[in-house]
Amino acid sequence: MRIPAHSVCTAVRDDIVSGVFARGSRLTEEVLARRYGVSRVPVREALRTLESEGFVVTRRHAGACVAEPTEQEAADLLEIRMLLEPLGAARAAQRRTEAHLKVLRGLVGLGQERVRRGEGEDLRSLSGWFHETLAQASGSPALIALLTQLRHKIAWMYTVEQPVRPAEAWAGHGALVDAVARGDAERARALAAQHAERATAAHRLRRVDRTGRATAGGTRVSGSQRAVNIVGLRH
Repeated sequence: MRIPAHSVCTAVRDDIVSGVFARGSRLTEEVLARRYGVSRVPVREALRTLESEGFVVTRRHAGACVAEPTEQEAADLLEIRMLLEPLGAARAAQRRTEAHLKVLRGLVGLGQERVRRGEGEDLRSLSGWFHETLAQASGSPALIALLTQLRHKIAWMYTVEQPVRPAEAWAGHGALVDAVARGDAERARALAAQHAERATAAHRLRRVDRTGRATAGGTRVSGSQRAVNIVGLRH
């Protein structure tokens, strides 16, 4: 398959997250260049970027390999998200534009409609777009980049159970948008913290087989794996 050179990093990352490249497997420039139909230069740049993001490690005598994160590293990601998402929501309440609000309200409307009709197939995608738009509304490039990277890495390490009460979950999304629209940063922060804490309980670590490939149905995130510093977020 041939892709633009500037998209090589995204393509490799997507293939790592989806399990095309197993954890611990080698990533040679020659093979990747041939796979994506590009020269080795953008591949080399992509591998450097992905190493800085934690998806790739460089090993002596082996070169670039897919990283093999530990359970503690995976748990740390959820803790970091529980700190950053409330910050992003508070910033969004202060910096959002009317265009952001229009998209957020549209996504909430679509999500609630799907729930009413019992069409849950694309609820996860809609929720992902919702959180991506909310991050964009923060107006902070650094925070947007961090949250985007977190979403990719969490999707790589975890499967997520669908909410038991999807209508309640989307009502929470709607309340968060209302707080952002009012410019109520503290309310937006509190609602985002509550949502992040509930979402953490729905995450299950992916199992990794002997080949290094991740499979669904791993270990549920236990209380000991949840964020340590969440007490202050509840107030």
